[in-house]
Amino acid sequence: MNINTMNPITEDDIANYLANTPDFFERHAQLLATVQLTSPHGSRAVSLQERQAEMLRDKIKALEQRIMEMIRNGSENVMIADRLHHWTRELFLAPAPRDLPQRIVGELQAQFVVPQAAIRVWDVAPGFAFEPFAQGVSEDAKIFASSLSSPYCGVNAGFEAVGWLPEPALAQSLVLIPLRVGAAPQAFGLIVLASPDSQRFNSAMGTDFLERIAELAGAALSPLRPAPI
Repeated sequence: MNINTMNPITEDDIANYLANTPDFFERHAQLLATVQLTSPHGSRAVSLQERQAEMLRDKIKALEQRIMEMIRNGSENVMIADRLHHWTRELFLAPAPRDLPQRIVGELQAQFVVPQAAIRVWDVAPGFAFEPFAQGVSEDAKIFASSLSSPYCGVNAGFEAVGWLPEPALAQSLVLIPLRVGAAPQAFGLIVLASPDSQRFNSAMGTDFLERIAELAGAALSPLRPAPI
């Protein structure tokens, strides 16, 4: 019985043979000039060399697109970092601790072109207990803020913090930034940023810079906290 009939040669056999016999095309160089393949850019037939050139051009184009995307992302990150730097500098220039909350949200609006922003801080020292930023926060809002392990970005789902904004009805998408002292589990404040654009703040956003804002704002507001016993 013919062994080839029982075990016919497959395409994988041919591919393995060619991969393991690099001198095959040296012995049969004329094949390279006669092999015809279908071009991915049309129905015409092209030579093996031309097909390889097309594949190389496609790879180069894909790499160029990735490089351009990396450059664009890098430029955006530099711009955000520069705005974060200006925001941080303004915190150092606050005349007094009681001015810090409003300066934090005011400069966030100015530097990052945020339509609305508000802040509340609780468990403050007695001298700040009657400031506007320390008023109107329920226990539920405090518990909710502590439950956020990272900033929330997404649609307005009726959060209490929206009511702190000048125009709550215009808030379609939000950022909620919990404020903590270092790695403390309990939050002592919450920043809310809002936009009338439902896609301005969404769940696909990265939160790296928002987490930096939370750390810096939490540290800046530490003078409002009661002195440790």
